[in-house]
Amino acid sequence: MAKITVLLIEDNRLLREGTTAMLNQQEDISAVSSAGNRGALEKAKKLVPDVVLLDKGLRSLSSLKVLESIKKLCSRTEVVVMDLIPARIEIVEFVKAGVSGFISRDATLSDLLHAIRSVVKGVKVLPPTTANSLFSHIVERAIREGTADRVIAAVKLSRRERDVVSLLAEGKSITEISLKLKVAVFTVKSHIHNILDKLALHTRLELASFALTHGMVKH
Repeated sequence: MAKITVLLIEDNRLLREGTTAMLNQQEDISAVSSAGNRGALEKAKKLVPDVVLLDKGLRSLSSLKVLESIKKLCSRTEVVVMDLIPARIEIVEFVKAGVSGFISRDATLSDLLHAIRSVVKGVKVLPPTTANSLFSHIVERAIREGTADRVIAAVKLSRRERDVVSLLAEGKSITEISLKLKVAVFTVKSHIHNILDKLALHTRLELASFALTHGMVKH
């Protein structure tokens, strides 16, 4: 039976070497590793691994850019991003770039092996913080259909809610938005609460970042 080839891209040498050694103890896995540098992309291009385990916190390269590059070089390679607790807005961006799953850096070896074996079978792996949530179902659908646009399309914002998002992204305070839209401060706060709930975000900063990323800011 052919082994699952795994490329681990991790800056921490101890984690990199230790994880690779443990993976190679599995009968069905053959693993190699690389620090998060240009050499990692060259190794991915040469190896064309079944799975790439990608550290989200790379020092010299953007992990999102690395993911995008790997998907261009090896379209059939499944990429699992490793992080402690990825922000939901980051999950959307990684989904858009073609990620196959996420796993916590403090996950057990059993969890890691399960993630590797799952993604090669076409099963997507989400962080435990989003599992079974409405957000997770939207993201899973986006992954299956190969586009993050479904995440945005699934969110129905009213015209007034979009106005609030746009003004937040411009750096306006709640009071300034209240004056601009000629509504009560309480109403603005209510809109923000509803928007955060719809987008599965947690803070106004995340909301502003989402708006800028997805062209929701008026010019």
